[in-house]
Amino acid sequence: MIDFEKRGKEIVQWLQDEYTGIRTGQATPALLDSIKVESYGSLLPLNQVGSVGIEDARTLRISPWDAGSIASIETAIREANLGVSVSTDSSGLRVIFPELTSDRRDQLLKLAKSKLEDARVSVRTARDEIMKDLDTQQKEGEISEDEKYTKKDAVQEQVDAVNKELEELYKKKEAEISL
Repeated sequence: MIDFEKRGKEIVQWLQDEYTGIRTGQATPALLDSIKVESYGSLLPLNQVGSVGIEDARTLRISPWDAGSIASIETAIREANLGVSVSTDSSGLRVIFPELTSDRRDQLLKLAKSKLEDARVSVRTARDEIMKDLDTQQKEGEISEDEKYTKKDAVQEQVDAVNKELEELYKKKEAEISL
């Protein structure tokens, strides 16, 4: 039988990862996680060539461990096309996130809602697979009818819990976007 608890956690994790990639007016170091910087002939994640910290609500501060890598970090951020501006100073780089327009906020909310719906579809698909499996087990005599309904109720409780968690993630992201 399919382990719904594990599938549910994977779906929640997927939604969290998707929401991390949706840029809001808030500057978070996670937004730069996908950036690779050329350093000593190889591409390294940004967090391996310097520390990334939050300076204020719309600014991240990058302090490279090697001052010689400032230019390659700046190039990598500009090429990532995140819609941010980059400025350098004596101690590193500042990544400045622009204010969100109301149109962009609406687009981001629609995107977040669509990701939530994708996650819900995954939950329903997993639930349906398990329910069919339980019906098959009962028909083949592996479990009794009472066991089938008991297990279906338990699975539905897990489905409800995962859906509630997904909804909470969406509400949190919605509040973040609407700030």
